[in-house]
Amino acid sequence: MSGDAVLVFDCGSTNLRVAAVTEEGGIAAQASVSNSPVPQPGHEEWLIWDLEEIWSKLCTLSRRVVEQVGPASIKAVTVTTWGADGAPVRRDGTLTYPAISWQCTRTRSVVGELLKLIEPREIFRITGYQIIYFNTLFKLLWLRRHEPKAIDEAYTWLMMPGLIAYRLCEEFHIDPTSASTMMAMDLAKRDWSAEMLGLVGLDPSFFPDWKEPGELAGYVTAKASKHTGIPEGTPVVVSGHDTQFAIMAAGAGAREAVLSSGTWEILALRLDRFDPNDVAFEEGVIIEADVEPGLWNPQLLMIASAVLEWLKRLVYPELGPGDYGKMIEEARSVEPGSGGVVFIPSFVPDSGPLKKYGVEGAILGLRLAVSRGQLYRAALEGLSLQLRLALEALERAFKLKVERIRVVGGGSRNELWNEIRASITCRPVTATRFAEATVLGAAITAFKGIGKFRTFTEALRSLEWGLREYEPRRVEEYERLYERFTSLLDSLSRAGKS
Repeated sequence: MSGDAVLVFDCGSTNLRVAAVTEEGGIAAQASVSNSPVPQPGHEEWLIWDLEEIWSKLCTLSRRVVEQVGPASIKAVTVTTWGADGAPVRRDGTLTYPAISWQCTRTRSVVGELLKLIEPREIFRITGYQIIYFNTLFKLLWLRRHEPKAIDEAYTWLMMPGLIAYRLCEEFHIDPTSASTMMAMDLAKRDWSAEMLGLVGLDPSFFPDWKEPGELAGYVTAKASKHTGIPEGTPVVVSGHDTQFAIMAAGAGAREAVLSSGTWEILALRLDRFDPNDVAFEEGVIIEADVEPGLWNPQLLMIASAVLEWLKRLVYPELGPGDYGKMIEEARSVEPGSGGVVFIPSFVPDSGPLKKYGVEGAILGLRLAVSRGQLYRAALEGLSLQLRLALEALERAFKLKVERIRVVGGGSRNELWNEIRASITCRPVTATRFAEATVLGAAITAFKGIGKFRTFTEALRSLEWGLREYEPRRVEEYERLYERFTSLLDSLSRAGKS
């Protein structure tokens, strides 16, 4: 290819991808493969990440992409991954204990122990995080109690982006976006909380030096070059936790929320203040460090496309992976309100804005004449009603009025869903041509790291966004649906408590 590109190692807990991205934000080449945790030898009920397997897969993907674009085109490489998971490492980079997966439930056993020492509200005040059993601090406490040698023999601790970046450049680092998922930072100061670390018998000296997104972690070693095909000496630029890079790369303006829509949805804001207030705590909001210092990302996490995939398997079994055309066509022929069918998408009851109701997923209004198109439209409406609840929760918590929603991710490609989102939330919804916002955000960070852009703002302003806007329609009908939806939630919640 002609022109420069950066290589993004985009590592998700279900999919690994390597993409070569141009300065204009285009994907010149990419390759992907599935990813999943594995049972821990000797404890089949526990789940870990096989770092050797992940690295081997990434190397194969990298060689394939580099071969397509040519090694001379690659000017930098960067790594973004999921949050919460990491591992203790020796000075030579080898692990003293495997990386415990966020899907492993072993750390539930130590949650109560920590909460005897500090209240959840105080944890939220310091770290911006709610009590979730897979938070990194619980992993560290579990190791302290059950595998103390793993901590005692470790030189430091690396989060997943740092573990993979070390394989590229053999340098240790930790970034604030990843560390903010650990429940261990003083988030207002964008630094470690000595108080939180002290609860697990650690202090800030245990961790590597801070590196901000866009700074250099190091350079690709000869060994890494041989395995990945990336030229030796290529700069390794710091990125971090995938969510924040998608939020930054959405390019949202003032009073515009960002919806990152995939298997899960994250509705987030970029605020210039850290405000762990009572309403935010009660609504289940978490707050993470933005890509840029001086900004924070309050957010709510909700189940999303996983619900649609579940429904697809049940009522559209003839459709293959990625084939949604028939579903959308049939749902578009159904009037708003889905003929009285109401879909409550609380498939993971302890998450998102539906958590406070304590209800499980449900489909109400079923009759023999109900079609599968009605069911699919009702699911889209249910997810959009959940979105409105999340939006109103963020507005209450942070005393602001969101005027628009910018949607990114795979769910942004569904035009019918975007139309329904706009109508139910009574706010314009905007999609861009950059559905893969995490990859774009990491690529922008890499280009900034090698001097192509001075600031993230300059990089975002240089892009041709290809915006598509969806305006609210038939608002009165959807308002009645919203009132019915919340009334049903209240009734089901009362029934569940009686």
